[in-house]
Amino acid sequence: MNVGSWLIITILLLLLIVTFARLLLFHWDIKNMTKQLDDIIENFGTNELVRTSTHHKNVTKFTAKINQLIHLFKQDQQHTLNREKNLKQEITNISHDFRTPLTSIKGFTELLSEPSLSETQRKEFLTIIEKKIDNLTMKVDLFYELSQLDSSDKQLIMEKQSLDHIVVDTMLLFYGDFEKKQIKVEMDERTVSPILADKKAVDRIVANIIQNAITYAKSYFKISFVEEEEVIRLRAVNDVEEINVTSLQRIFDRTVRLDSSRTGNQLGLGLHIVQQLVTKQGGTAVADVQENEFIIELSFRKWD
Repeated sequence: MNVGSWLIITILLLLLIVTFARLLLFHWDIKNMTKQLDDIIENFGTNELVRTSTHHKNVTKFTAKINQLIHLFKQDQQHTLNREKNLKQEITNISHDFRTPLTSIKGFTELLSEPSLSETQRKEFLTIIEKKIDNLTMKVDLFYELSQLDSSDKQLIMEKQSLDHIVVDTMLLFYGDFEKKQIKVEMDERTVSPILADKKAVDRIVANIIQNAITYAKSYFKISFVEEEEVIRLRAVNDVEEINVTSLQRIFDRTVRLDSSRTGNQLGLGLHIVQQLVTKQGGTAVADVQENEFIIELSFRKWD
C-alpha cells in the first residue's frame, strides 16, 4: 500500500475514534442527566436543575427546555401550596367569624325562655339577636359576592354613574353606626365629573370602604375626591392603631385583616372585594399608612 492509502486509512481511523468517543460522551451525558432527573424527582423540594457536560447545541437546548419545564412545574406546585394554605386560613376565619355570633345568638335565645325576664330585657335581647343576624347576613353576602367575582358568568354593566351621589347616599345608610362609635365624619361635598362604572359594583365598593372605617377607625373618617384628566380618585382616610407593615402589604388579600386580634369583626374579604371590583372596571386600588392614618385611594375611569 502506498503512502496515500495509509494516510486515508489513518484519517478514517481517527474519525472513527473521535466519533466513537463522542458517542461514549453523549451516552455518558444522557446517563448522567437521567440520574440527575431521578434525584430531582426524588427530592423535588430542592432547587436543583439538570446540567450537561457537553456543548452540543441540540443537547444544550434540550437541557434548557427540561429545566424550563421543571421551573414551571415548581411554580405551579408553589401556587397550589399557597392556594391550599389560603383556603385553610379562610376556613379558619369562616369558622371563627360564624361561630362567635352564632354562639351569642344561641345564648340570648336561651335567656329569652327565662320566666323571670322582664319585657324590657326581652326586647333588648331580641334587638341584640337581630343585630347578630344582620351581621351574619352581611358576611354571607360577602361570600356570595366573592363567588360572583370568580364566576365568568358575572358581567359588569358599565354605564354613566355619579360617584359623589353614590358616596353621599351610602354614607347616610351608615350614619347611625358612625354616631354610635363616636367617629367624626368629614365628607367632600363638591360635585365631580361622572364615571364609567357598574352601579352595583360601585355601591359595594363604597359600602366596604365605609364598613372598614367603622370597624377600625379610632376617632375620625375623611372621604374626598381628586379629579384628574382621565380619572376620578376616591380617597378615604381614618386614624388607626399601629398597623403591621407586613399586613399592610397584603391588605387586599382575601385572608388578611388590619388587626387579627379583634374578634367579631368582618372577614378579611371587604377590601379584597374592593380591589377586585375596582380592577375589573379598569381602575386601581392602593393603600398606605402615614403617621397612624390608614389611607385607601381608588381610581375610576371618567365617563367620556
